Amino acid sequence: MKQTCLLFLFFTFSLQAQFQVNGIIKDAQTNKPLPFAKIIANENSTAISDVDGKFSLLSPIKIAEFYVSYIGYTALKVNVANDKTFYTALLSEKNNLLKEIFISNENPALSVIRKVIASKNNNNPQKKLNSFEFKSYNKLIVTANPDSIEGRIDSVFVENAIGKSFKKIDSSNFVFKKLISKNHLFQTEKVSRFQFKDSKIKETILGTRMAGFKQPVYEIIGLNLQSFSIYDSSYELFETKYNSPISDDALKDYNYKLLDTVVINGRNTNMIYFKNKKKRKASGLEGVLYIDQLNFAVAKAVMRIKGVLDISGVDEFEYVSKEDLWFPIQKTFKIVKGKNKEDIKILGESITFSSDEIADNPDKKGESDYIYLLSKTNNYDIQYNVPVQIRKKAITVEIKNDAINKTEDFWKSNRKDSLDNRSQRTYIYLDSLSVKKRIENRLIYGRKIINGFVPISFFDVDLRKIFTFNNYEGFRFGFGGITNDRLSKTTRIEGYTAYGTKDDACKFNLGLSTRIGNFSNTWIGASYTDDVHEIASTNYAIDKKAFKLYDPRPINISTFYNYVGWRAFLETKIIPKTESIWQLSRTIVEPKFDYIYALNDKLYTNYTITSAMVSLQWNPFSDYMQTPKGRIEIEKRFPKFTFQYTQSLTNLWGNNFNFGKIDLKAEYEKKYLNGQKTNFLLQAGYGFGDIPITHLYNTSPNNITKETVLQRITFSGRNSFETMFFNEFISSKFVSLQLKHGFNRLTLFKKVRPTLVLVSRMAWGNLDHPEQHVGVNYKTLNNGIFESGIELNQIYKGIGLTGFYRYGSNQFSKFEDNLAIKLSYTLNLGF
Repeated sequence: MKQTCLLFLFFTFSLQAQFQVNGIIKDAQTNKPLPFAKIIANENSTAISDVDGKFSLLSPIKIAEFYVSYIGYTALKVNVANDKTFYTALLSEKNNLLKEIFISNENPALSVIRKVIASKNNNNPQKKLNSFEFKSYNKLIVTANPDSIEGRIDSVFVENAIGKSFKKIDSSNFVFKKLISKNHLFQTEKVSRFQFKDSKIKETILGTRMAGFKQPVYEIIGLNLQSFSIYDSSYELFETKYNSPISDDALKDYNYKLLDTVVINGRNTNMIYFKNKKKRKASGLEGVLYIDQLNFAVAKAVMRIKGVLDISGVDEFEYVSKEDLWFPIQKTFKIVKGKNKEDIKILGESITFSSDEIADNPDKKGESDYIYLLSKTNNYDIQYNVPVQIRKKAITVEIKNDAINKTEDFWKSNRKDSLDNRSQRTYIYLDSLSVKKRIENRLIYGRKIINGFVPISFFDVDLRKIFTFNNYEGFRFGFGGITNDRLSKTTRIEGYTAYGTKDDACKFNLGLSTRIGNFSNTWIGASYTDDVHEIASTNYAIDKKAFKLYDPRPINISTFYNYVGWRAFLETKIIPKTESIWQLSRTIVEPKFDYIYALNDKLYTNYTITSAMVSLQWNPFSDYMQTPKGRIEIEKRFPKFTFQYTQSLTNLWGNNFNFGKIDLKAEYEKKYLNGQKTNFLLQAGYGFGDIPITHLYNTSPNNITKETVLQRITFSGRNSFETMFFNEFISSKFVSLQLKHGFNRLTLFKKVRPTLVLVSRMAWGNLDHPEQHVGVNYKTLNNGIFESGIELNQIYKGIGLTGFYRYGSNQFSKFEDNLAIKLSYTLNLGF
């Protein structure tokens, strides 16, 4: 849901202008576009050409002529004709001036940039000021310019044996132009208060409204479209970070060119064009920096990324003479459709942007070629070095409880961008459309489907409980779920029942919990369970399991234990940037395979375990939003850490064994500018004391004992060892490491575009007191296990193929025994 909106046009800052001239600036000799040339008309109307040399000049009065200037070129005057809206301006080089520039010992732009980097701390408001506070008004729309759409009704003919024959009437652009002339496709507004103190920035949303939604989509509100500060070492556009053109090491990544001088707020600034040195697509930012000639601060910045999406961000500043500081006053962000080979869907498929591969007429423009997303933010009521008190510092964004119920007077007093008739009609139209097509309900429904639930009135049915298969239970049929807010916002009832066709046994669970803390989302509850579980598996209670229509790994598991017992628990987010579960439980365990645990001259075939457990996930670098409905992780950053400690309670409620377990997991993910991604997963477990095999570690095997490679073909797991056989290794302590690197999708054929992933896994471990475990055959991981392989995922309609090879001290003598070939499946629900 966080990747939401896309589409068309560059650097259009005012949709309300009455007169518009479009064009392109080119070199007269080479015919190559000239990026970031300056266009001036009617004194106050100015524009800058984008990286493709294109420009859009807007003016409140009629444009009779405009002037184009570019450093090193002769300025050009262009007369505007009444019946012409697109112009090609050809500029000629000034040879003498170019020679003077190249004679210089150093590129003058580099000298300026070095001073900008050296002066960053003196010019960065977050370094120079002790505190500040301001309000901001943001308006985000998905729309199109109706004047750019050729909306006519066409007759479509096809060739046949006797010539051409009529096929259909094509009126799609005509209908779309009629619609977009009346209102936008999507619109949302918000008013926020920003506070800064002690290197901490917090946004408090005072008011928000979203066309078509009574309850706003909080994920859209939390989208980080562009960096708060131009001085950050990484500049962010649409939740992707790029090395900043004024970072400490920027000169190794960017080329710079001095374009011109411009006056902003009465101060002279240098226009410096920057471009990433790498030639490949989407290699980084490019744009223009306006640098104050006296204090070398950034007075304006234009950032641009061009690829599958064309994304631009503009940061504008106001000079504060009292502080000798340029402070941000306006941000403009725009997404435009680029060259995409697949359809792009946003807002739960309510808006679709078609691919560029149109079979019938690839040159014809469709609706998505005209649509764009535009977000504009204005800062006001700015106060510098005033007393600021930031509450709930661990929360980056907080939405006030009454933010969605603000009156029209509130919006009129805080709205800094006029709400024209088209925008006003957008609220009326989308609100009525949402009710008619139940868009809000469909969005809520879709969210729950993604998480594995189907809402039926006040009850959410858990899709995971309906059908599964494993070698012990056979086909497992069941029904279960949890109550939702329609029944109660403070109480929830959950449970399930299931039946296995092979073990001919029923299982069930029933739980009740109540919320005792809204801000911390704290729940206290209890449950009773009679079910089976895989032996020696590590489950983190705090982990949120991703929904899968099927879970391939358990299919081949045959060693389970039955557990019957109750648990009391507390779930809370009261510790900053954490989620935790605190649990007390008593369980009667009965292994469903030949097993005896020998301890202190006593043989146990079943036993009772009473234990206390805490499971905690810590995301120290993530950002969180506090909404009236709870807390959301709006910016997922790595590394993430999970910790779990379990301790049996001696002599309490019939507990048989005294032991403890410490489990750790660390996850790291790095995304690259070219679309590739690297993942690291480190896991470790340490068990001490008297632990039966049911509660030890098996390090997640996923290979079945069959003679040939083909007989062993099953579905691959997500993080499991594909060449390790079930119950092959048992450990009381272990450490494992997984490394994955995913490349961009490979185009083998038109509809065959797999994702290539390289994977390596390794694990080491040991088992204390192996003589205590009677009836099972196993090995230990003293010498480690190693496997590497290739995943070709989503080869066709979600189906993929993976291959892994086992090596090291635990390698088998036969080559084919070390080889594992698996199928993979990726389900795309389209949300």
